[in-house]
Amino acid sequence: MKQLWDISPTVSPASPIFPGDEPYALRWTAQLSPGCPVNLSALTMSPHVGAHADAPLHYGNDQPSAAEVDLQAYVGPCRVIHAIDCGPLIQIEHVQHAEKDLPERVLVRCCRQASEVWNPEFTAYAPETVAWLAARGVKLIGLDTPSVDPADSKSLDSHQQLLRLNLRVLENLVLDAVPEGDYELIALPLKLAGACASPVRAVLRAI
Repeated sequence: MKQLWDISPTVSPASPIFPGDEPYALRWTAQLSPGCPVNLSALTMSPHVGAHADAPLHYGNDQPSAAEVDLQAYVGPCRVIHAIDCGPLIQIEHVQHAEKDLPERVLVRCCRQASEVWNPEFTAYAPETVAWLAARGVKLIGLDTPSVDPADSKSLDSHQQLLRLNLRVLENLVLDAVPEGDYELIALPLKLAGACASPVRAVLRAI
């Protein structure tokens, strides 16, 4: 068996979320008893809790929902690039050292350790870096922070680059234990009709 790296955080009521977003909650609708043969639960949560794939609908009206995105971008060769403690934005200079023969999927590790509490001072992508990666054939980008744009951004420049360049994105990954290098990514979004995003169980597999 090839080694797997689980790059998804555990989703729980304590999962950090953007202020005002819907937290994860679970309730039991049925429980094992003499008159009931199963446990059944119901969930409420924003699709942006934990590791997730934004759908284009998240940042553009009349764009594809989570159920409508092409899955090809979410499976295949992937490069993990380290830009730990690079500052507020991932600049081109932080990823340029890994430019040679870039695969279509790039994940950037920014954190020494993924945060387990909400902290608005996280690292995001500079929009110029998104464009630079797309120009080199990249179809999906990701990172180990809550968003490709800063928490206080109103223009969402990097999200708008994703829309303009038809890129897919993964956010809130956990890359703490992943060495820089090449892997196979598997991070399929759920087929959620009308949803602006979807949770993913993201994994990397050795190649």
